[in-house]
Amino acid sequence: MEQWPLEDERPYLRPEEPSAFPWIVAAIAIALVGGIGYYYFSPAPKPEPAPAAKTEPAPAPQAETTPAILNPLPESEAKSLPTLENSDSMMRESLAALLGGKAFGEFVIPTQLVRRIVATVDNLPRKSAPRRMMPLNAVPGAFVTAGAGDERTLAAANAARYAPYVRALEAMPAQALVTAYVQTYPLFQRAYEELGYPGKYFNDRLLEAIDDLLAAPEVGAPPRLLQPKVLYEFADPELETRSAGQKILVRMGAENAAKVKAKLREIRQALAAAGARKP
Repeated sequence: MEQWPLEDERPYLRPEEPSAFPWIVAAIAIALVGGIGYYYFSPAPKPEPAPAAKTEPAPAPQAETTPAILNPLPESEAKSLPTLENSDSMMRESLAALLGGKAFGEFVIPTQLVRRIVATVDNLPRKSAPRRMMPLNAVPGAFVTAGAGDERTLAAANAARYAPYVRALEAMPAQALVTAYVQTYPLFQRAYEELGYPGKYFNDRLLEAIDDLLAAPEVGAPPRLLQPKVLYEFADPELETRSAGQKILVRMGAENAAKVKAKLREIRQALAAAGARKP
């Protein structure tokens, strides 16, 4: 099993490289979207065979660590889900149906999708988010700055590059996404436990990531940048100490960030409603 170290790559402020914005949306939205495959692509359930006669008592189950759950979801009603190791086919079909085959081929990294999503969601509230964990390829085009020296800022042209992804996010139906996510939740929970959190609940971390993004500061004028070495940093120490997810929201521009936050509020409301529902 490959490990997922938390390397300090900080791809969101690396000059002369494609933007990392898509996965800030993908890490949260695709975690929900991926489950749509259960509805559209799962085969009709096969008749269950009659239970075999027991010749001896079944061994007592071993004690398992039960995650402490702050934001419980109703138990999945899915009759059959693929194993985590075999879930890529379902995820690929789900995303290709939602995004279209061409967009899927251009944007999505088609392997270990559930694990990539879970690792990225876990990293959003942290100080760094390694690029190799992303479920999507980066937005084409280089990171653009304006001015020079102490007056260097983010260029307004950056915002236009993110607009297609923001429009795609706005079109995603929050309620349908959450319903599908609940149906396939066991896959995300297992991946989260494999990541090194056997006593934790992935949906709690997902909500933490959403709340952290919603708390991102609203920045009016393009923020000033420093480039002490290879990577750019925000000149404002208060911005520079923000989480990886919040920095990406700041980087994409105020208008795009506001639209992303609006969709995240819809998703969060639907998640809360799902958690309050009786199983």
